[in-house]
Parts: sequence; structure tokens; C-alpha cells
Amino acid sequence: MAQSTAPFSKFEWMIAWRYIRAKRAEGGVNVMTWISLIGVTLAVFALIATLAVRSGFRAEFVDTILGANAHVTVYKQTQIPGTNQYTRIIRDYEELAAEIAQVEGVTRAAPLVRGQVLGNRGNRNTGLDLYGISYEDLLGIPRIAAPPESMGQIDRFDEGIAIGSGVARELGVTIGDRIRVISPNGTRTAMGTSPRTNAYEVVYIFTAGRFDIDRTRAYLPIAEAQSFLNRDGVADEIEVMVEEPDKVDELVPDIIAVVGDGALVWTWRDSAGAFLRALTVEDNVMFVILSILVLIASMNIISGLIMLVKNKGRDIGILRTMGLSEGSILRIFFICGAGIGTLGTILGVIIGCLFAIYIDSIFSFINYMSGGGVWDPSIRGIYALPAELHLSDVLKAVALSLSLSWIVTIFPARRAARMNPVEALRYE
Repeated sequence: MAQSTAPFSKFEWMIAWRYIRAKRAEGGVNVMTWISLIGVTLAVFALIATLAVRSGFRAEFVDTILGANAHVTVYKQTQIPGTNQYTRIIRDYEELAAEIAQVEGVTRAAPLVRGQVLGNRGNRNTGLDLYGISYEDLLGIPRIAAPPESMGQIDRFDEGIAIGSGVARELGVTIGDRIRVISPNGTRTAMGTSPRTNAYEVVYIFTAGRFDIDRTRAYLPIAEAQSFLNRDGVADEIEVMVEEPDKVDELVPDIIAVVGDGALVWTWRDSAGAFLRALTVEDNVMFVILSILVLIASMNIISGLIMLVKNKGRDIGILRTMGLSEGSILRIFFICGAGIGTLGTILGVIIGCLFAIYIDSIFSFINYMSGGGVWDPSIRGIYALPAELHLSDVLKAVALSLSLSWIVTIFPARRAARMNPVEALRYE
């Protein structure tokens, strides 16, 4: 009569290890073992690498938004006296900015003037999104005042113009060169409105990390911008920075209360919300697709175990007649399948983490071997493929792989355990 043994006894591990290592000539399925192991490893690697890249892309995208743009943009709509028309020009901008800055959670409120203009040098032209801002407020924009790369001296801002590296590249200028800025809404004369043109020395070139910003953004001192854009004594908007951008919606009511009637508020979530929601949907779909890939890899374990059970039918019969219980047989073959899944998961985690850590070097090599141009910042918005490894993502990948590989192992293991020893030894 079969005797009960302690679960996962030493001899069960020994027999399982022998079966895993057995070659085909010995009745084993060594090739299937390797296929299953490699399949699980690659599936887990792909899952972790994809999650790391998606997390890094989202973090980099949000960081460039928050580091170079207002967390909250405040407009104030007022009626033009004696008419039914409205304007968004802010006349008391200094007082309004000071009041907004007193709102709890707000770190900075800066008045701006903005305009769409043309930049020119020689026979080269490019469109500019021109911002008029004070030097002190410019220092409060992290991706502009302290970008990953810059040229020139930001403390000379009041002496000229600050432009993005993409603008400098399009116009072919560097520090010390002069560019012409042309505004179509220029001087009003009896013959109509003539474009206004001024020349400014390039004193600072920044690389904010977003292609669309570096390609179009330019800054002038606010007084000069007000004069150039016909905004004397007024501002177009108030740029607000907050302590916790993720909780910006909680501050909106307080800001609106300070601004009063005619307040219009536009947060960074409003401007980038659609893109972030698309990223969230893509993340979820990608996780489901890669989970199916892990499941397919785990199914190879079933194939290998079924072949192993078939080849080891005689051994199972002998072990049963020697007194091993159904539970022992089940655990032996469970260890075989779960061991492959566990080892594949560990290897996949190691390779996936190394890929995320050294992604810059790997991508540089791929870019070099392909002749460059693999990553187009004009399409993707950022200059490099980022990766950010989160423990939660790794744990999700590990839990998914282990659970699938362990669960699918149970079915062929139960088939082995329920094999009739008499039938297994009938033709031996």
C-alpha cells in the first residue's frame, strides 16, 4: 500500500532533477526542456523590457511637459467698455500674479506675453513661438534654466534673446550671432499694418529635451516683448507652477477664486490629457498582449511534460509499485515543470533588468549598426528611448510568469499521478 511521504521530500527533488536532465536516448525530453526554458525567458524579458520602456517614455514625456511649460495657465476674460466684445488682455498682471502666488501649493506665478513670429538669418527662416518673460521668472523654468544641454549665459538674458537648439539649428546660428524677429502684427500706419522687425543677439541656447519645444521656442525680456508685440503695459496670461503637478486639479478652484470673474484656467492635464490617456490604453493593451506571449511560452512546458510522462510511464509504474503515492508522483512532475518556469522567469528578469539599465548603450549600438536614424525625435517628441525600471513592474512580470507556468504544470502532473501502474508495466 502506498505510504504518504512529506511533501517535496528530498528524493522527489532528486528524481525530478534527474528527469529534467535526461537526454532523449534515456527516455527524456532534453530538447523540449531547453525550448520551454528559452521561451519563458524571452517572454519575461520582453514583458519587463516593454514595461520599463513604457514607464520611461511616460516619465520623460511628463517631465519635459512639467519642466518647460506652465502647470496651470491663467487667462482673464474682460469686456471691452462700450462694446459687446471681450478681450483676454490682463492689465493688472503684476498684482494678479502676486495674488495667485499666495495660493497654498503654488510655487510661482509669472506674467507672460506670447506671439507667433518669424525668425530669420540670411536666407533661412523658421517659425517661432515667442515668449516675453522676466529674467527671474525664466530661472523658475527647470528645463529652460537648467536643461540637459545649453550654450551661452542665461544671466545675459536681458541683453538679447534665448532660443531652443532646434531654432538655432534651423537658422544656422550660435552664441553671439544676431537674428531678425519679424512680427506680422507690427506698426499701424495710414497704409495699413506693416510688419515689425527687430534684430537680437543670441545670448542663450537651450535643449529642453522635447523636439517641439526646442524647434520653436524663443524667449525675450518681458518689456522688450511687450513693445515688440504691441502689448505695452499688459500681459496675455499668467504662468503658474505648483508643488505637486499630479494634484493640480485640486488647486484650480482656489486659483479661479483669486482671479475672479472671467477666469479661464488651462492645466497641463488639459493640454496633454489625451496623449496620456492614449499611453495608458496602450500600456494596458501591451501588457495583455505580452501576457499572452508568456502564456504561449508556458504552454511549451505542457508539451514537454506530456512527452516526459509518456516516456517515463515505465518509471512511474515502478515507483508506484515501490510505494510512492499519487501525491509524490504529482509533485515530482510538478517540480519538473515549475522548475523550468521558475528558472526561465529568473533568467528573463535578469536579462530584462540588464536591458533596461543599459538601454542607452544597447540603443546606441543598434543605431550605429543601422547607420543612424532609427529614432526620429520629430515624430516621437523626445531625443532618446528612455527606460525606467519599477519594482512593481518586475513583480507583476514575475507573478504572471510563475503563476502561469505553475498552473499549466498541474495538468500533465496529475495525468502522471493518476497513471495505473498495472497498465504502465503491462508490456514491460
